Amino acid sequence: MESLTPAEIAAKYAAAGEGKAKRATSLLVVLGILAGALIALGSAATNTAVYGIEEIWTARTICGLLFPFGLGMVVIMGAELFTGNCLITISVLDRRCTVGQMLRSWVIVYLANLVGSLLVAAGCAWFGQMNYSGGALALYTMKVALGKCNLPFQNAVVLGILCNFLVCLGVLMAMSAKDSAGRIISAFLPVCYFVLCGFEHCVANMYYIPAGLMAKAVPAYAQLATERGLDLSALTVSNFVVKNLIPVTIGNILGGVILSWLMWFCYLRKKK
Repeated sequence: MESLTPAEIAAKYAAAGEGKAKRATSLLVVLGILAGALIALGSAATNTAVYGIEEIWTARTICGLLFPFGLGMVVIMGAELFTGNCLITISVLDRRCTVGQMLRSWVIVYLANLVGSLLVAAGCAWFGQMNYSGGALALYTMKVALGKCNLPFQNAVVLGILCNFLVCLGVLMAMSAKDSAGRIISAFLPVCYFVLCGFEHCVANMYYIPAGLMAKAVPAYAQLATERGLDLSALTVSNFVVKNLIPVTIGNILGGVILSWLMWFCYLRKKK
């Protein structure tokens, strides 16, 4: 199987990142919503696959095997994912686009990813997808969301850094292949690693936590949580934003920027 060298990958992304930074707003919005929905569908699939499994290591392993295909779909469909787009930093360092153009892309795509994720979360929570096993899937979804809302700020930042270093590595590795199968396989292991290790991905959390919040708003699911002794007081919109989304996003940006700088420094800097 043919593949590109690391220097060729860096140069290829520098050019691709320029296109992303300068892409029309309408395309960024539509492709951003698509990416958010695809990652959310992957997140919903992992919850559905493991909600009845007690052993953490077994559940993590299954999630690690399933979730990477969400990024695979994003890569193959050319959708705009905020975490992957942190690599546009390479294009900025290579002077192919400006910081302002990069930030514009980040903001639009981030908000579009949120919309796509919320649409899938609403569909799952309010239209019966979580009814499995008498609402056990809804209960598990709320537990996952609650755990993410209780993360200490510094933990969320560091876990976000580690996560997006791997996600961006997966995006770059996917660019090394010249066919769809090779691109999916190349992206698989880095993303599998982040899921296995329990690192934090802001776009995935745009599904995981809102899905729990929306499940909490369904009376039958809230009653089930009460019956099972699950305290949902910390599962709030405020905690979602302040304790998870903000620190994880900061960490994800740092992880992407660190990898971008390394790629630029090693493979593109000498050409200037």
